[in-house]
Amino acid sequence: MAVGDLSDIAHVIQLAVAPVFLLTAIATLINAMNGRLGRIVDRRRVVAEQLRHPGRDDCAEAEAEMAMLGRRSRLVYLSILFAVLSALLVCLVVAGAFVGAMVAVKLAHAVAGLFVAAMLAMIVSLSVFLREIYLAVTSGTHYRR
Repeated sequence: MAVGDLSDIAHVIQLAVAPVFLLTAIATLINAMNGRLGRIVDRRRVVAEQLRHPGRDDCAEAEAEMAMLGRRSRLVYLSILFAVLSALLVCLVVAGAFVGAMVAVKLAHAVAGLFVAAMLAMIVSLSVFLREIYLAVTSGTHYRR
């Protein structure tokens, strides 16, 4: 059905706006992940500075912490990557729903597939993020200060 009436366009916009709230949630998660990544980078700088001073007793401990921080930063990066992928897929869902209605092309299966892919990407993102949090808590480094 081609959209020609203003009320039809308004209805299509209402349907396309619903996933925008999902985009807001994803952006909030990306912001939280970015904050964690920043904290990891800051800690790596502190530990790297400690490693520049040879002869310290805790050199092996600092190297182990650097390795753990490297693993954690890769996990957060991967989590951000999948969250951004999810957001891009949601954008395609919105565009597909709007274009499908405007041009009267049946894109229902494609839009549904994109939405499922977006949710799968978000599941992967949150799972990887949870793994990073688990590593942070079990490493025990946050207790020593």
